[in-house]
Amino acid sequence: MAAFIAKQMVGNQLSAVKDAAGGGDGGDDADDKEKAEEEERERQEAIREAEERRKEKHRRMEEEREKMRQDIRDKYNIKKKEEVVEQQMMPQEEPNPLMRKKKTPEELAAEAEQEELDDFTKLKNQIETQVNELKTQIEGKCVMQ
Repeated sequence: MAAFIAKQMVGNQLSAVKDAAGGGDGGDDADDKEKAEEEERERQEAIREAEERRKEKHRRMEEEREKMRQDIRDKYNIKKKEEVVEQQMMPQEEPNPLMRKKKTPEELAAEAEQEELDDFTKLKNQIETQVNELKTQIEGKCVMQ
């Protein structure tokens, strides 16, 4: 895999040097572009295949490790911790806060307005309950004839 990529890189460098030196025929620009695109597709495919092989290798290694862990658990009568329960108890966080979706100014303004409404609504409700309590106290003390 690495040899294939290195070979392509050397080939690309040689063609770049050849073009810079004026050794190119100039008429094969379309062919060169097609060839370069094809090489790039092949390179991307090779990278993708290498990544798939790497992932499969790591998946197999993790399976082997889990089998060994289970053998140890069985040998010493240890119960496996439930990871699912722990994950449900913890709130879901984004993997990387730097990679989160950025909010638009409209979304930020809407959130700020919602927070203000929430604070305003809380204050309004609190004042209304205090007024109602005072009203009942006054009505209890005053007797209408």
